[in-house]
Amino acid sequence: MSDRYAAGALTAYATALLRALDMPQDKAQAVADVLVEADLLGHDTHGLALLPTYLEDVEAGRMTREGEPVVVNDRPAVVTWNGLRLPGPWLVLRGIEEATKRATVYGTATVSIRRSYHIGCLAVYARRVAMQKLVLLLYSSAPAGGSVAPFGGTKALFSPSPLAIGFPTGGDPVLVDVSTSITTNNLTARLQREGGRLPGPWLIDEEGRPTDDPAVLAAPRTGTILPLGGLDTGHKGYGLSLMVEALTAGLAGHGRSDPGGRLGATLLIQVIDPAAFSGLDEFRSQMDWIVDACHANPPAVGKDQVRLPGERGLKLMREQLRDGVALKPSIVANLRRLSERYGVAFPR
Repeated sequence: MSDRYAAGALTAYATALLRALDMPQDKAQAVADVLVEADLLGHDTHGLALLPTYLEDVEAGRMTREGEPVVVNDRPAVVTWNGLRLPGPWLVLRGIEEATKRATVYGTATVSIRRSYHIGCLAVYARRVAMQKLVLLLYSSAPAGGSVAPFGGTKALFSPSPLAIGFPTGGDPVLVDVSTSITTNNLTARLQREGGRLPGPWLIDEEGRPTDDPAVLAAPRTGTILPLGGLDTGHKGYGLSLMVEALTAGLAGHGRSDPGGRLGATLLIQVIDPAAFSGLDEFRSQMDWIVDACHANPPAVGKDQVRLPGERGLKLMREQLRDGVALKPSIVANLRRLSERYGVAFPR
């Protein structure tokens, strides 16, 4: 049974912990907001579960506390920043703000960011942009992180490299947030700690043998996660991984060829204003038809209805804003240890 906590209290708590390490208020607030919203949406591997690592990296100097990104290149509808390892959630929100401002003038705008710190849950950003009646495309790679082998190989090369799109409809927005690998580092790490198994053979060991045991990823083992599509159609996930590398590392000019072994990200943020194309009404008319057609599609055995990406998370968000955020006991235990260490009271 998970205990529940008011979302506002959790946000204030996370902000206070980051402020205890002298992170400026705007950056601490941005990080806390994004982590708690991830938990609200049900992405608990990318919510407050990340806070211990974030705080450790702030203390060790692996996350930069304060400052502004450096402009590498700037054109009317495109800007490239060096993120200087500033807090990833703050950088992405700043990037979205900049891209949104330019997209309302040019129809679309793109922000490329090198050397960001980890950015958390991509669905959070997709929801925020879609609620503004805009479209967000977001791509992220982790240059220092190798846990996914190219299809047909056995040595880790890529990160799970997620991509996201959020777009408006006449009702709830659609939020797509998927990795280009069949599963994520955070989920496999959690299962490995808990002695659990994956739902299927989503990993391979050092010799390329399929397995559901996340222990093959833990040193001294050198197993890897399979690309999206797994053993049968993993060439598709492999292709998507290469696409994300081009759009992030290639365009930002920082990627796996650069030295460094710290948690971080290279990003591409693109905001599109439907008003600059056929118009918002036409956009929503087309997307509403698709949404209705998906909902009306005959469900498979054991399913009540076909759902849209993000639908379950948005429903859960509304419930948890009303009833409190459910946190796993293991997450609460880690947060209580942070309270003892930094002298910040944990919410009731």
